[in-house]
Amino acid sequence: MTEQNVRLGILLMVATTFVFAVQDGISKHLASEYNVYMVVMIRYWFFAAFVMTIASRQAGGLRAAARTEQPVVQTLRALLLVSEICVAVYGFTLLGLIEAHAVFASYPLLVAALSGPVLGEYVGWRRWAAIGVGFIGILIILKPGLGVFNPAAVVPLMAAFMFALYGLLTRYASRRDRASTSFFWTGTVGSLGMTAVGVWFWEPMVPVDWAWMGALCVTGVLGHFTLIKCYEVAEASAVQPFAYFQLVFGSMLGLFVFGETLEANVLLGAAIVVSAGLFTLWRARVAA
Repeated sequence: MTEQNVRLGILLMVATTFVFAVQDGISKHLASEYNVYMVVMIRYWFFAAFVMTIASRQAGGLRAAARTEQPVVQTLRALLLVSEICVAVYGFTLLGLIEAHAVFASYPLLVAALSGPVLGEYVGWRRWAAIGVGFIGILIILKPGLGVFNPAAVVPLMAAFMFALYGLLTRYASRRDRASTSFFWTGTVGSLGMTAVGVWFWEPMVPVDWAWMGALCVTGVLGHFTLIKCYEVAEASAVQPFAYFQLVFGSMLGLFVFGETLEANVLLGAAIVVSAGLFTLWRARVAA
Protein backbone atom coordinates (compact mmCIF):
# COMPACT_ATOMS: atom_id res chain seq x y z
CA MET A 1 0.00 0.00 0.00
CA THR A 2 1.64 3.25 -1.14
CA GLU A 3 1.45 6.67 0.50
CA GLN A 4 -0.47 7.89 -2.56
CA ASN A 5 -3.10 5.19 -2.03
CA VAL A 6 -3.50 6.17 1.61
CA ARG A 7 -4.00 9.81 0.65
CA LEU A 8 -6.56 8.85 -1.98
CA GLY A 9 -8.28 6.59 0.53
CA ILE A 10 -8.48 9.43 3.07
CA LEU A 11 -9.93 11.79 0.45
CA LEU A 12 -12.52 9.19 -0.52
CA MET A 13 -13.44 8.60 3.14
CA VAL A 14 -13.89 12.34 3.75
CA ALA A 15 -15.99 12.56 0.57
CA THR A 16 -18.05 9.60 1.79
CA THR A 17 -18.73 11.23 5.15
CA PHE A 18 -19.83 14.43 3.39
CA VAL A 19 -22.24 12.51 1.15
CA PHE A 20 -23.63 10.55 4.10
CA ALA A 21 -24.07 13.77 6.10
CA VAL A 22 -26.06 15.27 3.22
CA GLN A 23 -28.08 12.05 3.11
CA ASP A 24 -28.81 12.43 6.83
CA GLY A 25 -29.97 16.01 6.28
CA ILE A 26 -32.34 14.97 3.49
CA SER A 27 -33.58 12.06 5.63
CA LYS A 28 -34.32 14.46 8.49
CA HIS A 29 -36.33 16.71 6.17
CA LEU A 30 -38.37 13.88 4.63
CA ALA A 31 -38.91 12.02 7.90
CA SER A 32 -40.19 15.25 9.46
CA GLU A 33 -42.91 15.36 6.77
CA TYR A 34 -43.61 11.66 6.11
CA ASN A 35 -43.47 8.34 7.90
CA VAL A 36 -39.93 7.13 8.60
CA TYR A 37 -40.70 3.59 7.41
CA MET A 38 -41.88 4.81 4.01
CA VAL A 39 -38.85 7.07 3.54
CA VAL A 40 -36.38 4.29 4.39
CA MET A 41 -38.32 1.78 2.25
CA ILE A 42 -38.07 3.89 -0.92
CA ARG A 43 -34.41 4.59 -0.21
CA TYR A 44 -33.78 0.86 0.09
CA TRP A 45 -35.54 0.07 -3.20
CA PHE A 46 -32.95 2.20 -4.96
CA PHE A 47 -30.15 0.72 -2.87
CA ALA A 48 -31.24 -2.85 -3.73
CA ALA A 49 -31.30 -1.99 -7.44
CA PHE A 50 -27.75 -0.62 -7.12
CA VAL A 51 -26.55 -3.73 -5.26
CA MET A 52 -28.08 -6.07 -7.84
CA THR A 53 -26.58 -4.08 -10.71
CA ILE A 54 -23.12 -4.32 -9.15
CA ALA A 55 -23.54 -8.05 -8.50
CA SER A 56 -24.76 -8.80 -12.02
CA ARG A 57 -21.56 -7.36 -13.49
CA GLN A 58 -19.25 -9.51 -11.39
CA ALA A 59 -18.09 -13.05 -12.14
CA GLY A 60 -20.92 -15.50 -11.57
CA GLY A 61 -23.58 -12.80 -11.51
CA LEU A 62 -26.42 -12.66 -9.00
CA ARG A 63 -26.24 -16.35 -8.14
CA ALA A 64 -22.59 -16.12 -7.09
CA ALA A 65 -23.22 -12.98 -5.07
CA ALA A 66 -26.13 -14.59 -3.21
CA ARG A 67 -24.28 -17.82 -2.40
CA THR A 68 -23.57 -18.13 1.33
CA GLU A 69 -23.11 -20.84 3.94
CA GLN A 70 -24.52 -18.64 6.69
CA PRO A 71 -27.90 -17.29 5.52
CA VAL A 72 -29.13 -16.71 9.09
CA VAL A 73 -26.20 -14.44 9.93
CA GLN A 74 -26.53 -12.57 6.64
CA THR A 75 -30.27 -12.09 7.11
CA LEU A 76 -29.83 -10.93 10.69
CA ARG A 77 -27.19 -8.34 9.84
CA ALA A 78 -29.20 -7.03 6.86
CA LEU A 79 -32.35 -6.59 8.95
CA LEU A 80 -30.31 -5.10 11.79
CA LEU A 81 -28.86 -2.42 9.51
CA VAL A 82 -32.19 -1.36 8.02
CA SER A 83 -33.69 -1.23 11.52
CA GLU A 84 -30.75 0.88 12.70
CA ILE A 85 -31.33 3.32 9.84
CA CYS A 86 -34.97 3.72 10.88
CA VAL A 87 -33.95 4.39 14.48
CA ALA A 88 -31.21 6.83 13.43
CA VAL A 89 -33.49 8.82 11.11
CA TYR A 90 -36.13 8.95 13.82
CA GLY A 91 -33.44 10.29 16.14
CA PHE A 92 -32.68 13.10 13.66
CA THR A 93 -36.32 14.23 13.84
CA LEU A 94 -36.36 14.14 17.65
CA LEU A 95 -33.00 15.68 18.51
CA GLY A 96 -31.62 17.24 15.34
CA LEU A 97 -28.45 16.38 13.48
CA ILE A 98 -25.92 17.83 15.92
CA GLU A 99 -26.90 16.00 19.10
CA ALA A 100 -27.85 12.78 17.30
CA HIS A 101 -24.50 12.63 15.49
CA ALA A 102 -22.62 13.45 18.68
CA VAL A 103 -24.16 10.48 20.50
CA PHE A 104 -23.92 8.18 17.47
CA ALA A 105 -20.17 8.87 17.32
CA SER A 106 -19.86 6.41 20.22
CA TYR A 107 -20.34 3.39 17.96
CA PRO A 108 -16.58 2.58 17.64
CA LEU A 109 -16.48 2.37 21.44
CA LEU A 110 -19.40 -0.04 21.37
CA VAL A 111 -17.65 -2.09 18.69
CA ALA A 112 -14.63 -2.39 20.97
CA ALA A 113 -16.78 -3.26 23.99
CA LEU A 114 -18.78 -5.92 22.12
CA SER A 115 -15.92 -7.45 20.14
CA GLY A 116 -15.12 -9.74 23.06
CA PRO A 117 -18.53 -11.38 23.60
CA VAL A 118 -19.46 -11.39 19.89
CA LEU A 119 -16.16 -12.29 18.18
CA GLY A 120 -14.10 -13.60 21.08
CA GLU A 121 -11.46 -10.88 20.59
CA TYR A 122 -9.23 -9.73 23.43
CA VAL A 123 -9.78 -6.16 24.61
CA GLY A 124 -6.98 -4.84 26.82
CA TRP A 125 -7.27 -2.52 29.79
CA ARG A 126 -6.24 0.53 27.75
CA ARG A 127 -9.17 0.14 25.37
CA TRP A 128 -11.53 -0.56 28.27
CA ALA A 129 -10.31 2.65 29.89
CA ALA A 130 -10.95 4.55 26.64
CA ILE A 131 -14.43 3.02 26.44
CA GLY A 132 -15.14 4.23 29.97
CA VAL A 133 -13.90 7.74 29.17
CA GLY A 134 -15.97 7.77 25.99
CA PHE A 135 -19.14 6.96 27.88
CA ILE A 136 -18.40 9.80 30.29
CA GLY A 137 -18.50 11.96 27.15
CA ILE A 138 -21.90 10.52 26.26
CA LEU A 139 -23.19 11.36 29.74
CA ILE A 140 -21.95 14.93 29.29
CA ILE A 141 -23.92 15.13 26.02
CA LEU A 142 -27.10 13.61 27.48
CA LYS A 143 -26.93 15.59 30.77
CA PRO A 144 -28.78 13.09 32.98
CA GLY A 145 -29.67 14.59 36.35
CA LEU A 146 -29.44 18.18 35.12
CA GLY A 147 -33.02 19.36 34.88
CA VAL A 148 -35.44 17.06 33.09
CA PHE A 149 -33.69 14.24 31.21
CA ASN A 150 -34.96 13.89 27.64
CA PRO A 151 -35.67 10.18 26.96
CA ALA A 152 -35.38 10.89 23.23
CA ALA A 153 -31.62 11.29 23.75
CA VAL A 154 -31.40 7.51 24.13
CA VAL A 155 -32.60 6.97 20.53
CA PRO A 156 -29.26 7.73 18.77
CA LEU A 157 -27.49 5.65 21.43
CA MET A 158 -29.74 2.73 20.46
CA ALA A 159 -28.83 3.36 16.81
CA ALA A 160 -25.12 3.35 17.69
CA PHE A 161 -25.50 0.04 19.54
CA MET A 162 -27.35 -1.52 16.59
CA PHE A 163 -24.76 -0.24 14.09
CA ALA A 164 -21.90 -1.57 16.23
CA LEU A 165 -23.56 -4.98 16.39
CA TYR A 166 -24.11 -4.87 12.63
CA GLY A 167 -20.42 -4.10 12.11
CA LEU A 168 -19.37 -7.01 14.30
CA LEU A 169 -21.74 -9.40 12.51
CA THR A 170 -20.30 -8.20 9.21
CA ARG A 171 -16.80 -9.04 10.45
CA TYR A 172 -18.08 -12.43 11.62
CA ALA A 173 -19.68 -13.08 8.22
CA SER A 174 -16.45 -12.10 6.43
CA ARG A 175 -14.74 -15.17 7.88
CA ARG A 176 -16.67 -17.35 5.41
CA ASP A 177 -18.29 -14.98 2.88
CA ARG A 178 -16.88 -12.46 0.44
CA ALA A 179 -17.55 -8.75 0.93
CA SER A 180 -19.62 -8.75 -2.28
CA THR A 181 -21.89 -11.42 -0.80
CA SER A 182 -22.47 -9.45 2.39
CA PHE A 183 -23.13 -6.31 0.33
CA PHE A 184 -25.68 -8.19 -1.81
CA TRP A 185 -27.56 -9.54 1.20
CA THR A 186 -27.49 -6.13 2.89
CA GLY A 187 -29.31 -4.48 -0.01
CA THR A 188 -31.72 -7.21 -1.08
CA VAL A 189 -32.80 -8.66 2.26
CA GLY A 190 -32.90 -5.19 3.80
CA SER A 191 -35.16 -4.02 0.99
CA LEU A 192 -37.50 -6.99 1.35
CA GLY A 193 -37.71 -6.57 5.12
CA MET A 194 -38.29 -2.83 4.89
CA THR A 195 -40.95 -3.26 2.21
CA ALA A 196 -42.85 -5.72 4.41
CA VAL A 197 -43.11 -2.96 7.02
CA GLY A 198 -43.06 0.29 5.05
CA VAL A 199 -45.78 -0.54 2.52
CA TRP A 200 -48.37 -0.24 5.30
CA PHE A 201 -47.31 3.34 6.00
CA TRP A 202 -47.49 4.74 2.46
CA GLU A 203 -48.37 8.44 2.22
CA PRO A 204 -48.85 10.65 -0.86
CA MET A 205 -45.83 12.85 -1.48
CA VAL A 206 -45.78 16.31 -3.08
CA PRO A 207 -43.65 16.68 -6.26
CA VAL A 208 -40.87 18.73 -4.62
CA ASP A 209 -40.38 16.04 -1.99
CA TRP A 210 -40.17 13.37 -4.69
CA ALA A 211 -37.19 15.39 -5.94
CA TRP A 212 -35.71 15.26 -2.45
CA MET A 213 -36.41 11.54 -2.33
CA GLY A 214 -34.52 11.13 -5.59
CA ALA A 215 -31.61 13.07 -4.10
CA LEU A 216 -31.73 10.81 -1.04
CA CYS A 217 -31.49 7.69 -3.21
CA VAL A 218 -28.64 9.14 -5.27
CA THR A 219 -26.64 10.17 -2.18
CA GLY A 220 -27.15 6.69 -0.72
CA VAL A 221 -25.72 5.00 -3.80
CA LEU A 222 -22.96 7.59 -4.22
CA GLY A 223 -21.90 7.22 -0.60
CA HIS A 224 -21.65 3.44 -0.83
CA PHE A 225 -19.78 3.72 -4.15
CA THR A 226 -17.15 6.09 -2.73
CA LEU A 227 -16.84 3.92 0.40
CA ILE A 228 -16.22 0.81 -1.72
CA LYS A 229 -13.57 2.66 -3.71
CA CYS A 230 -12.04 3.93 -0.48
CA TYR A 231 -11.55 0.41 0.88
CA GLU A 232 -10.23 -0.74 -2.50
CA VAL A 233 -7.28 1.67 -2.43
CA ALA A 234 -6.46 1.79 1.31
CA GLU A 235 -6.66 -0.36 4.41
CA ALA A 236 -9.64 0.23 6.68
CA SER A 237 -7.40 0.91 9.70
CA ALA A 238 -5.71 3.79 7.84
CA VAL A 239 -8.89 5.60 6.80
CA GLN A 240 -11.38 4.71 9.57
CA PRO A 241 -10.42 7.63 11.88
CA PHE A 242 -11.53 10.04 9.15
CA ALA A 243 -15.07 8.66 9.35
CA TYR A 244 -15.56 11.12 12.22
CA PHE A 245 -15.81 13.90 9.65
CA GLN A 246 -19.46 12.89 9.31
CA LEU A 247 -19.99 14.41 12.77
CA VAL A 248 -18.42 17.66 11.55
CA PHE A 249 -20.41 17.83 8.31
CA GLY A 250 -23.64 16.76 10.01
CA SER A 251 -23.20 19.44 12.67
CA MET A 252 -22.58 22.09 10.00
CA LEU A 253 -25.82 21.11 8.25
CA GLY A 254 -27.64 21.24 11.57
CA LEU A 255 -26.30 24.71 12.30
CA PHE A 256 -26.62 26.40 8.91
CA VAL A 257 -29.53 24.57 7.27
CA PHE A 258 -31.82 23.50 10.11
CA GLY A 259 -31.06 26.34 12.53
CA GLU A 260 -29.91 24.08 15.36
CA THR A 261 -27.68 25.31 18.18
CA LEU A 262 -24.39 23.81 19.33
CA GLU A 263 -24.53 23.54 23.11
CA ALA A 264 -21.29 23.62 25.11
CA ASN A 265 -22.00 20.24 26.73
CA VAL A 266 -22.54 18.62 23.32
CA LEU A 267 -19.26 20.08 21.98
CA LEU A 268 -17.30 18.94 25.05
CA GLY A 269 -18.93 15.50 25.15
CA ALA A 270 -18.43 14.93 21.42
CA ALA A 271 -14.74 15.88 21.72
CA ILE A 272 -14.31 13.31 24.51
CA VAL A 273 -16.19 10.60 22.60
CA VAL A 274 -14.23 11.18 19.38
CA SER A 275 -10.89 11.24 21.23
CA ALA A 276 -11.72 7.98 23.00
CA GLY A 277 -12.87 6.44 19.73
CA LEU A 278 -9.68 7.42 17.93
CA PHE A 279 -7.65 5.91 20.76
CA THR A 280 -9.53 2.59 20.53
CA LEU A 281 -8.96 2.52 16.76
CA TRP A 282 -5.25 3.16 17.30
CA ARG A 283 -4.97 0.46 19.95
CA ALA A 284 -6.83 -2.00 17.74
CA ARG A 285 -4.37 -1.27 14.95
CA VAL A 286 -1.40 -1.72 17.30
CA ALA A 287 -2.82 -5.00 18.60
CA ALA A 288 -3.34 -6.26 15.05
